[in-house]
Amino acid sequence: MGQLLKLNERQAAPVVEPTHLFKRDFGPWTEAVEQAASALALTAVERDHNGGTAWAERQALRESGLLTLAVPAAFGGEEAPWPTIYRIIRRFAEVDSSLAHLFGFQHLQVASVNLFGNPEQKQHYLGKTVSERWFWGNATNGLDHRTTLTWREAQTDDPAHFELNGIKSFCSGATGSDIINVTAPRSADPADRVFLSIPTSRAGITVHDDWDNLGQRQTDSGSVSFDKVRVEPHEVLGPPGTAGTPRATLRTLVSQLILIEIYIGNAQGALLNAWHYTHEQGRPWFTSGVQRAIDDPFTQQHYGDLWIALRGAIALAEAAARDLQQAWERGDALTAEERGALAVTIYEAKIAAARAALDITSKIFEVMGARATAAKYGFDRFWRNVRVHTLHDSLDYKLKDVGQWVLSGEVPTPSIYS
Repeated sequence: MGQLLKLNERQAAPVVEPTHLFKRDFGPWTEAVEQAASALALTAVERDHNGGTAWAERQALRESGLLTLAVPAAFGGEEAPWPTIYRIIRRFAEVDSSLAHLFGFQHLQVASVNLFGNPEQKQHYLGKTVSERWFWGNATNGLDHRTTLTWREAQTDDPAHFELNGIKSFCSGATGSDIINVTAPRSADPADRVFLSIPTSRAGITVHDDWDNLGQRQTDSGSVSFDKVRVEPHEVLGPPGTAGTPRATLRTLVSQLILIEIYIGNAQGALLNAWHYTHEQGRPWFTSGVQRAIDDPFTQQHYGDLWIALRGAIALAEAAARDLQQAWERGDALTAEERGALAVTIYEAKIAAARAALDITSKIFEVMGARATAAKYGFDRFWRNVRVHTLHDSLDYKLKDVGQWVLSGEVPTPSIYS
């Protein structure tokens, strides 16, 4: 089960890992995934406490060879199916939610190029992702409209180009990235936006170390500013761009499933750490009449509730991932109605996963007891990570969209969050 916390302070007999709970099968990438997960887990509690950038762990992900899973085989990538990529994100979130976030967003940026780019752009950006082992960052916050993209006519010895100015917030993974996706409006309508793929080291780009939130503390999700940044015409993705076809609007749904797996991974990690604590240090209530915490009937009942909530969320997430894969394979034949039905399926999974994760990451303390709240264990990080991440976009409006579909059959309209 990776490097779960070993909490055996009383030197009891070794506890067998709960292999009956989760299958660790990621196809041909299983060994690489488990090695990376073990490396992330070794210092996860300490790094969560310290915050900042996880330089060594980011490098471990780069060296794992897993950053190119979403790159099509035509460009040298593995072209792994989305359900497998999502299970890997969940596995990483189980031990280190921040690095799972960066890992997931790597594949989101790759998907963005795949969905929005023209053939030449795909060849360049996706090919370089493989050959140069690029780590992608993002500055694509759809609700932050503080960037401008201005066309500059050609001058003597200076070809025509765009100029990017402004600032973006919530720029996960920008720190230490090789290449960055940026969004900017191309008209007076902020929703009419384009994606730019430019080197993070380009003159005028400043990545700020200003992320100081209670969870997801090593996602490097601070702000990035742009001061007269030159953007070449071929660095603006498209056609088709962001709204060319129903297929192009799949980016939002790819993103939503990444969030879902981060919720579930945190819940899974919380439950597994609680499982170990209960076996190794747990104490039955003094009136229970049993000697071991695992035999306490109320402890068993709590674990039953937590497990059922987690299993339900996993089942919905995996069904949604399978449906996404089918939609992805449909390509330009995907219809707006099919895309909308997929959105409803993903919203159902997101609502269930968020509720389960918030519940599980909080209620593990009810089965472990007061001693488990000691800072040295870091069990609170699971709840903090989920609490921050479930505020990414409104769950209320996702629930409203599901209810609207139930009542009328009307599917959600694609947008930056739907």
